[in-house]
Amino acid sequence: MRQVYALLAATALLYNVAGAAPLPEKVGDTPMPSLAPIVKKASPAVVNIATRGTVREQRPRNPLLEDPFFRRFFDAPDVGPRERQFQSAGSGVIVDAKNGYIITNAHVIENADEITVTLLDDRQVKAEIVGRDKASDVAVLKVPAKNLVEMPLADSSKAEVGDFVLAIGNPFALSHTVTSGIISALGRSDNNPESYQDFIQTDAPINPGNSGGALVDLKGQLVGVNTAIFSGSGGNIGIGFAIPSNMVKAVMSQLVQYGEVKRGMLGVQLSNNFTPGIAENLGLENARGALVSQVIEGSPADKAGIKAGDVITSINGRNVANASELRNTIGLLRIGEKVELGLIREGKPRRVSAVIGERDGADAEGAAQIHPALEGAALTNAANNTGVLVENVVDGSPAQQAGLRANDVILAIGRVRVTSVEQLRQAVNGATAFALTIRRGNSTLVFTIQ
Repeated sequence: MRQVYALLAATALLYNVAGAAPLPEKVGDTPMPSLAPIVKKASPAVVNIATRGTVREQRPRNPLLEDPFFRRFFDAPDVGPRERQFQSAGSGVIVDAKNGYIITNAHVIENADEITVTLLDDRQVKAEIVGRDKASDVAVLKVPAKNLVEMPLADSSKAEVGDFVLAIGNPFALSHTVTSGIISALGRSDNNPESYQDFIQTDAPINPGNSGGALVDLKGQLVGVNTAIFSGSGGNIGIGFAIPSNMVKAVMSQLVQYGEVKRGMLGVQLSNNFTPGIAENLGLENARGALVSQVIEGSPADKAGIKAGDVITSINGRNVANASELRNTIGLLRIGEKVELGLIREGKPRRVSAVIGERDGADAEGAAQIHPALEGAALTNAANNTGVLVENVVDGSPAQQAGLRANDVILAIGRVRVTSVEQLRQAVNGATAFALTIRRGNSTLVFTIQ
């Protein structure tokens, strides 16, 4: 019975039960557990990040006001974007005290002109951006302060559902708030082709201002960087997400070295509809792995002998659960790195080696830079120089509204034939309206883009 009381008391402490009576120091001969030693160890590495900046807001569009003659004749006001100042706050984690490196979310410092970091001892220092990666939502800052305390990174591949964790950050500008919970799930994503996601899900309360803060294990190590919540109201409902420390470490190493992430490519298109029924039809026992739907000619996958219909089941000895996991893993490998792939072909296991190549196209973020109307489309060069392949399209994005779908091939802009992403970029440069010719299956379609 004494052990039962101790277990109940520990559970109440870990979950911060509101309104509970003060807990005694001991239950019988059993000391009450406390998370205070972990908090004292980890808190000095968690910082507050305040940003100031300027954003450009596009005014509501009016076809008449966009006509230069109409504006000049009626002396109408300019309809271009306007600028406004903003302030925001978030959190960060010191991971390299010697060099002053701080990890946070890319969205925390978006559009920031000035970044101020406040340490646990109330010192305030200006930070500079080392690099940021919107696709993984990771950014690295650097501060000149001395006597910093860093937080060691855990091996997030060893995290398990049910592990206790703490979230430390600055929700609602309440400095160094600590909440606790467990890891609720692993490998979460929303299948957004614009981003690389492998989230740790936790029920440790996370609220606005926690972004960029620490998800800490019971060893006081950083197991994840808090980045998002699932909520209809903007407040915590017990579903939060953190970027695993292993992904953070991989992104950080490239941001520190290059200032950006140079993502590699294998050269395969993967099916997002690999179901148990499809697996059974292919003679497989289950649907674990990534089903290859197309291999780009001349790509590393093609040179390695990978074929459409193969199911990639492992990379460098680590099992691959699905297409999203393979995409995340490949996207964080360095160009020129050799990998060992396990796959199943016609029901038989095989092993092949491939050398990660340099991406020959653009991702969805790059599509927005090519032209705003293409935002949300993941673009790459189609096989045999036949055009520009639309790999994926984000639901509700401008590209979807324009009519694009996954597996479309862009053939021409107006009367200009395009055979690569770079030619597409040049063809739409400066254009406010254009005709887009695509091939969809056996049909050729023309869309007008405004």
